[in-house]
Amino acid sequence: MNRVTSTEYDGPIGPVLLTFVDDALVRLDVAHGGIERARADISQRLGVVPDPDPGPGADLVAQLDEYFDGRRREFDVDLDWRFVRGFTRAALEATREIPYGEVAAYGEVAMMAGVARAARAVGTACAASPFSIVVPVHRVVRADGSIGEYGGHPEVKQYLLSLESAAVASESLSEPV
Repeated sequence: MNRVTSTEYDGPIGPVLLTFVDDALVRLDVAHGGIERARADISQRLGVVPDPDPGPGADLVAQLDEYFDGRRREFDVDLDWRFVRGFTRAALEATREIPYGEVAAYGEVAMMAGVARAARAVGTACAASPFSIVVPVHRVVRADGSIGEYGGHPEVKQYLLSLESAAVASESLSEPV
């Protein structure tokens, strides 16, 4: 039987619930509605209440701290893709190819995922991502460059994009010419 655990993370974008099945991240919830609501949602989806245990999430918590400090560009965590299938998975995996500090339009991600005319489906995939931040769906923008809604919280998306662009700018300023 799989062990299901959760870890709470208090980040600059609000409370986050990290849920693991064994040692793989199954869901990262930015808990705008509260941690308990996020915990109830994942319990319903998995059919089991996660054990509060910071152990499996400790490494990801450290990586999130590094990311929010501008010191981490990508995450090294095993993902449990059980809630993601078909084109949605292809689209989310394609977003992982968008470099830190850069953005790509929904249509570009659709092409990267192998279905050039599926820009709307990419938007749906990004909205349904169980791995926000770790799988950088915040780097996907509209064709006109506007950022979109980001789960009803565009301010979070703007924060993440600004964080990354500031870190890239700071890094380029510190490089010798």
